[in-house]
Amino acid sequence: MNLFNPLWIAISTYSILPTPHVEWESENMRTAICFLPVVGTFIGGALILWQWLCLAFEVETALFAAVAVVLPLLQTGGIHMDGFMDTADALCSHQPRERKLEIMKDSHAGAFAVIWCASYLLLNFGLYSALYNRTALWTVGIGFVLSRSLCTLGALTLPNARSGGMLSVFTGNAKNRRAMAVMYVLALFCAGSMMFFHLWSGLCVTFLAAISFWGYSHMSKKQFGGVTGDTSGFFILLCELCVLSGALIGGFL
Repeated sequence: MNLFNPLWIAISTYSILPTPHVEWESENMRTAICFLPVVGTFIGGALILWQWLCLAFEVETALFAAVAVVLPLLQTGGIHMDGFMDTADALCSHQPRERKLEIMKDSHAGAFAVIWCASYLLLNFGLYSALYNRTALWTVGIGFVLSRSLCTLGALTLPNARSGGMLSVFTGNAKNRRAMAVMYVLALFCAGSMMFFHLWSGLCVTFLAAISFWGYSHMSKKQFGGVTGDTSGFFILLCELCVLSGALIGGFL
């Protein structure tokens, strides 16, 4: 097996970045999910580069924040926002579990999905505006890796709500102690790196990210009987909102 094949599969699935074509063979899929955090490095790097350019050329705060909000959407093709909106529709339906899972599979976006999406983007815009001139934004860049590390950890440790679906394809042969250990170590490394760049922001981000993961684990098992690809996207966006909030709170300490 080409050691890069699982990496190419993860990048091509969870981003729009060009990669070599790779067959979705079981051997390649075994570790592909573990490379999801790599996508976060590209998003975080683009954000830090954008902040540097804006500060160097004295770009207005509103423009910086607007582009910062859409950068993750552009680089991922909106795959996680799609899951966020589908999960929002399901949660707001207050229907039985099986009906919620059916709602998530529906390709149409309901009113609640649109409301949650608009609210999420507006909150992101406000938080990025407040972080424009702050070094705490570096913790946000690392947070894109942290959110995907925790998402992968959830996919590996929590039950699948469906027997089929993309998530089950990725995790079918990946649920082993080695993969889980790697995600734990990576998450801890991200937390340590954030604290290195900005101690208080790193601490606040780590705390809020851990709370979001605990809440997501509880919610997904209670509402859906486990995780799906859609709930994974929901968590990534929720965690990244917590990362932004934690970076801002810590920046004032």
